[in-house]
Amino acid sequence: MRSMFGLVFVVGLALAGFAVYMVQQYLGQNQSELAQMQAFRAKLGPVVEVYVAKEPLAYGDALTREGVVKVLMPKNNLPESAFTDEAALFPGDYDKPRYVVRQMEKFEPILAVKVTEPGEDAGLTARLAKGMRAFAIKVDVASGVSGFLQPGDHVDVYWTGTAAGIEGELTRLIEGSVRIVAVDQIANAERSQAAVVARTVTVEATPQKVARLAQAQATGRLALSLVGRDDAAAEGVVEVDTRELLGIEVEQQAEVVAERVCSIKTRRGAEVVDIPIPCTN
Repeated sequence: MRSMFGLVFVVGLALAGFAVYMVQQYLGQNQSELAQMQAFRAKLGPVVEVYVAKEPLAYGDALTREGVVKVLMPKNNLPESAFTDEAALFPGDYDKPRYVVRQMEKFEPILAVKVTEPGEDAGLTARLAKGMRAFAIKVDVASGVSGFLQPGDHVDVYWTGTAAGIEGELTRLIEGSVRIVAVDQIANAERSQAAVVARTVTVEATPQKVARLAQAQATGRLALSLVGRDDAAAEGVVEVDTRELLGIEVEQQAEVVAERVCSIKTRRGAEVVDIPIPCTN
């Protein structure tokens, strides 16, 4: 009996020791995970609930309460125009909804710059920056870059016509890197259709530039050149005339100064002879 009791006692101690060991391991692992979580939260910073789109939203779609959901996002990495308050996103009874002016993907934050004000039309006026005006330029398949222009692209505007004092036609860059806000009647920059040859391209410009473009369109022909995404505006005067295009140089006519010849006439019998002599003043 004593040997049996001793065996049970030893087994009990072993099990107790093993249990203590497992508890210590578990607590140590939890403390490590807790420390990692705290370090991650400190690095992440505060989080806030933000309204995001439940499904992809296209240009012109109405924004509804059923189409958004709130999710947690880091406050430090969130754009200032993101909506965190329902009263700001859906003010009052919301009888005049907001409309989408820039395409949004699923779970993308709803930003003020991507939607209109309540009741505001998602038309061209919503795409113009403060102080800017819209100006329409007539184009064809050649001057409109073969239909590859889309709202949001930037173009250089070239003028071709005749100018006083210049023989033949002159082509000059009159405006660089102006933004397109509409092509024909389409102001949606995210349309996914094949290239269409436009008849009118509407650009965004200051009132002074609009006056320049209007004068240029009335006195000559305008052509557009697509600017690369990361390219800067061209600097200096960019122009070519007919002579420069064909490599014709203006010939400078040298003055021909006739050599002065002095002589005296003398008679030799019946013959009169001119005899050269040095010229004097």
